Amino acid sequence: MKTRHISILLLIVLSITGAVHAQSAKPIYQFSVTDLYGKTFDFSSLKGKKVMIVNTASKCGLTPQYKLLEALYEKYKDQNFVIVGFPANNFAGQEPGSNSEIAEFCQQNYGVTFPMMEKISVKGNDQHPIYKYLTTKAENGFQDSEVQWNFQKYLIDAKGYLVKVIPPRTLPDSPEIISWIEQK
Repeated sequence: MKTRHISILLLIVLSITGAVHAQSAKPIYQFSVTDLYGKTFDFSSLKGKKVMIVNTASKCGLTPQYKLLEALYEKYKDQNFVIVGFPANNFAGQEPGSNSEIAEFCQQNYGVTFPMMEKISVKGNDQHPIYKYLTTKAENGFQDSEVQWNFQKYLIDAKGYLVKVIPPRTLPDSPEIISWIEQK
């Protein structure tokens, strides 16, 4: 009986501190997606790396962020950091292209070398499971959020957990993001 009381007390303390909820969340490593070229991309291959997930679009006023994203990736890719892009056509039809057209656009215009996944939906009834995870506290253990627009950034720590949501207009090379990447 004493052990049961201690267990209940521990659960109460953990729930007050939020640790129970965080413990019930699973890391992002459970997901496999398809890249722009039709190959499987397994998030478990990113264990130990900090990850920035960003929804992208080719015909958006924020599209020039591709240049900053690529520069950030080039600077930090050898320091356990990766960017994963998800083209999406959820906002004003600003990503109308096919996967091959998106790949060509990214390469020709911005020299993108970070992993780009196939076009998905980041919100609505056909929301991709990885974005359901990113936007639902019950799944990510961090917070509920809504994808506001193209180029919203989700920061995943080296253990695979969501730790920060960055608004679309915040540039990839902002001090907030740089300090997070460089933080040990």
